[in-house]
This record gives sequence, C-alpha cells and structure tokens, in this order.
Amino acid sequence: MRFNVPEMSCGHCTAAIETALKMLDASADVTCDLEARIVSVTTTQPPEAIRTALDEVGFEATPV
Repeated sequence: MRFNVPEMSCGHCTAAIETALKMLDASADVTCDLEARIVSVTTTQPPEAIRTALDEVGFEATPV
C-alpha cells in the first residue's frame, strides 16, 4: 500500500510514522520517501487501519 502524506517534512516525521505503523503491526515493512511525501507499507492490516494510525499521530494520508 502507498499513501500520500503531504505534512511529512522531516526525519522526525518519518520516525513518528514508522513508529506508529510498527505499533500497529510489528512485522510491517515501512518505507518513507520524504522527497515525494509517500509512505509505502507492506502489512496484513487494512488500509483504513493504516490511515487511522497515521491520523492519530497527526498525519493525514490518502491512498496513492
């Protein structure tokens, strides 16, 4: 799954996103492309759960 996260702008942002998604699914593979503002996630969790986890840490995300 890929999500556009327009507010992701620094290393602190990517760390917060990675931590939030790893808390949701410890085995998730999370990649943040800071320049493109895209988060790629390989997980068994549904997209809605990913979006909720990102929203809870202050990042609006839309599927790409």
